Amino acid sequence: MKAPRIALIHATPLAMEPISEAFKALAPEAEIFHLLDDSLSKDHAKAKTLTPQMCERFEDLTEYALKTGSHGILFTCSAFGMAIDACAKHRDVPILKPNEAMFEEALDMRSGTAPLRAVLIATFEPSIASMRDEFLTMAKARNIEVDFTGLFVPEAMNDLGNGQALVHHQKIAQAVSTAPSCDVIMLAQFSMAQAQNLSQAQTPSPVLTSPSCAVKAIMKRLSTSKP
Repeated sequence: MKAPRIALIHATPLAMEPISEAFKALAPEAEIFHLLDDSLSKDHAKAKTLTPQMCERFEDLTEYALKTGSHGILFTCSAFGMAIDACAKHRDVPILKPNEAMFEEALDMRSGTAPLRAVLIATFEPSIASMRDEFLTMAKARNIEVDFTGLFVPEAMNDLGNGQALVHHQKIAQAVSTAPSCDVIMLAQFSMAQAQNLSQAQTPSPVLTSPSCAVKAIMKRLSTSKP
C-alpha cells in the first residue's frame, strides 16, 4: 500500500496536537488530516447522554472521511464509543475508537488470576461511564476480571483550552497521586497525553495514554488490510 491516508475525527480541538505529534513520532509516512466538530462534545455535556442525533452526525462525518479517499479512520473523542461502533459496521476500512488500543495494552498487564486493578483518569466527565462500559466489555471477552476506578479532574480541560498547559498537567498528576493502588492507570482523553511524564512521576504503576497506542494499532491494521 502507498502512504496511507488517515482521517482523524475530533469532538474537541484539544485532541488535535497530541495525535498529530504521535503520528509524527511513530508513523511519519502516514498522510493524516483532521475533521473537527467541537459542538459534539458541548452537546454531549449538555444532554449527558449519547443521542440518536449525535450518532447520525458521526455517520455523516464517517461518510465524508470515506469520500476523501481515506484508508482508515481514527476517532479521538472518547465519550462516543457506541456511535463509533455503529460507524465501523459494514465498512471495509479500519475504523478505530480512541481508546481501543490503550485498553488492550492495559488488559495485557494482568498477571495471575487476581482481578486487574485499573484506574481511568478523565478531564471530560461524560467519558467515564462510556469508557468504563467499553473497557469492561473488552475485559469480559478476554475472561479478565477487573476492579475499575474512574476519577474526574475538574476544570483541567478548561485550563488546557485557556493556554494553561502546566496547570492542566499538574492537576492530572495530582489526581494520579491520589489514585488507589492499582496495576495500571489510563489517561482517558487524547488531550491528556502531554501530562504523562508528570503523572508517571507520581506513581509506580504504568501510566498509559491513548495517542501512541492508537497510532501503532491503526498502522498495524492498515498494514494487514487489503490494498
